[in-house]
Amino acid sequence: METVLVTGGRGASGRWVVDRLAGDYEVVVVDYDHPGLDADPAPGVSFRAADLADRGEALDVVRAVDPDAVVHWAAIPVADTHPDGRVFETNVHAAKNVLDAAGRADARIVQASSDGAYGFFFADPTPFPDELPVTEDHPLRPEDPYGLSKVTAEAAAGAVARREGVPAVSIRPSWIQYPGAYACRGDEYVGDLDAGAGNFWSYVDARDVADLVAAALAGTAGPDPAVGPGTHEAVNCVAADNALGRPLLDLLRESYGAIPNDCAVDESALAEGDDRGAYAVAKAERLFGWTPSRSWREAAGEDVPEPVLFEA
Repeated sequence: METVLVTGGRGASGRWVVDRLAGDYEVVVVDYDHPGLDADPAPGVSFRAADLADRGEALDVVRAVDPDAVVHWAAIPVADTHPDGRVFETNVHAAKNVLDAAGRADARIVQASSDGAYGFFFADPTPFPDELPVTEDHPLRPEDPYGLSKVTAEAAAGAVARREGVPAVSIRPSWIQYPGAYACRGDEYVGDLDAGAGNFWSYVDARDVADLVAAALAGTAGPDPAVGPGTHEAVNCVAADNALGRPLLDLLRESYGAIPNDCAVDESALAEGDDRGAYAVAKAERLFGWTPSRSWREAAGEDVPEPVLFEA
C-alpha cells in the first residue's frame, strides 16, 4: 500500500481529506502539534509534528516518511486573521519547503491552492472576472497576502515538477462548507447579497474537495497518468450551483449593475434561470473524472459525523 504524507491533516478541511484517503493509503499526518503519544489513531493513520515553515524540519520529516505522494494542505487559511506578513511568509515558506522535500523524495504532489488566487474576494472593490465561467486560464491578480501566497505556492509546484520530474496538482477550492453546517446558508449570508459577491456566491462541500484530492492522487499515478512527471496543473474545485439558488446572471446584474461588455459570457452555458456557479470545473472532470456531487440543498441539513482521526 502506498504512503501519503498529508500536511495540515488535522485542520477543518484537512481531516476530511485524511478520512477519505485512509484505507486506500497509509496516511501520515504532519501538523504543527502532535495529538500525543496516548492518542489512538484511526486505522491507516499516524501522526508526526513539525514546523513546516522551518526548512530543516520540513525536509527532515518528509525524508523520514519517504512517501509515495505528498498532499500539502497546511496553511493559514484566510486573509485578515493574522498580520499580512505572517500569512504570506508562513504559507509560502511552508509550501516551498514541503514541495521541495516532496520533489527530492520523488513523491507525487497534490496541494491546496484557492480561488483566492484569482484575486476577487479580498480586493476592494471586487474586480469583475474577464470571463464567465471562470476557467483555470483566467489571470491571477491577487492583492491580498493569502491569495498571493497561493499564486506563489502554485509557481513553486510548477518549478518542483519541472526540476525534479514529478507530477503536481494544485486544487483551487472555493469557500469550503461542512455537512450540516453550511455557513453559506446562514440568514446573514442569504439575506445580504453583498456577503457572497466577492466570490460570486460560490462554495464547495468538504467531501467533494476530498474526493478531488483522491482523484488527483490516482490521476498522477500509473503507466498513463492524466498529469505526468514534470507537469503541473491547477484545477478549480467548486460546487455546480451557487449558494443562493438564483440565476447567476441575475445575481451579477443585481450586485454589479450589469454584465460588463468585456466579460465573455456564454449565454448558452449561463442561460437565464440557470443557478450554476461562476467557476468552470470541466478541467477537473477531463483530467480526473471528478464532478461536484453535493449541493447546499441537501448537504446544508445533513447529519454527517465529523471525521475522527484519533481517540484521546
